[in-house]
Amino acid sequence: MRKIRWGILSTANIGTEKVIPAMQLGEYSKVTGIASRNQEMAEAAAKRLGIQKAYASYEDLLADPDIEAIYNPLPNPQHVPWSIKALEAGKHVLCEKPIGMSSVEAEELLAAGKKHPELKVMEAFMYRLHPQWVKAKELVLDGEIGELRTIQSLFSYYNVDPSNIRNIAEMGGGGLMDIGCYCISLSRFIFNTEPERVQGIIEYDPEFKVDRVASGILDFGRGTSTFTCGTQLAPHQRVNIIGTEGRIEIEIPFNAPSDKPCRIWLQQGSEIEEILFDFCDQYTIQGDLFSLAVLNDTEVPTPLEDAVANMRVIESIVESAASGKWV
Repeated sequence: MRKIRWGILSTANIGTEKVIPAMQLGEYSKVTGIASRNQEMAEAAAKRLGIQKAYASYEDLLADPDIEAIYNPLPNPQHVPWSIKALEAGKHVLCEKPIGMSSVEAEELLAAGKKHPELKVMEAFMYRLHPQWVKAKELVLDGEIGELRTIQSLFSYYNVDPSNIRNIAEMGGGGLMDIGCYCISLSRFIFNTEPERVQGIIEYDPEFKVDRVASGILDFGRGTSTFTCGTQLAPHQRVNIIGTEGRIEIEIPFNAPSDKPCRIWLQQGSEIEEILFDFCDQYTIQGDLFSLAVLNDTEVPTPLEDAVANMRVIESIVESAASGKWV
């Protein structure tokens, strides 16, 4: 089966350091071109990564009929506008998370996608496609932990660089948009439904005006999910999925390493089983599964409606934190 020819919008670090090298290892993905705001930056990235084509503008890349799909790792405010432009140019779209700056924006992209049903659009929540998460959900669905009752997740790092986009409010900075979105997404993924109500508490950086510590409770009716995310905390990540008869713990739930095995633990009673997963790159898996959806004209792994729903929960957490009430 042939490979889908990909173009990359921008030389953003997430693309050049993580996603592009991983996609280049894919069975069904070929990174053909990369675009920047100037030719020199595009050519430098193309040379370093062994990419055939370099474009001096995003428009030039979108105008190239040889490019079939684009990966959009642009800053948050440019996710939806450029993804829509890509669709209008006839390209399939894999867009970085969060899908946009708001649920309204996300719905605009969803509407644009429906105007082009022949094209695939997906939010790049790569973690869901890693075998450790596929297994975790399988264990829950098979009743291995009894009745699912609660999920606890933590995701944090320390970053006080004022020039970093994560610390710039107008660019969609803050922990909720950057990493809290994972905690919300995984909760909806494992419970396999939307929360009935949420409550949030947020601490904002007085200088940056972005959330630096945010905690939330998601009430799913039959159980809860609690999380904390922070951009000025010691780096850590962990997830616990707890049921009436057992527990699943995921050691590195989000930034799963590609150069060593991953592991999760299944506890049933006093017995704890360690489940190991072979080396793999979740970005390679993401690129290949999206490319296969294009090649076979099948559904993408995660529908865009899921991205819209995740944005709504993020907004509800912010609203609850402001009001002090459940939303």
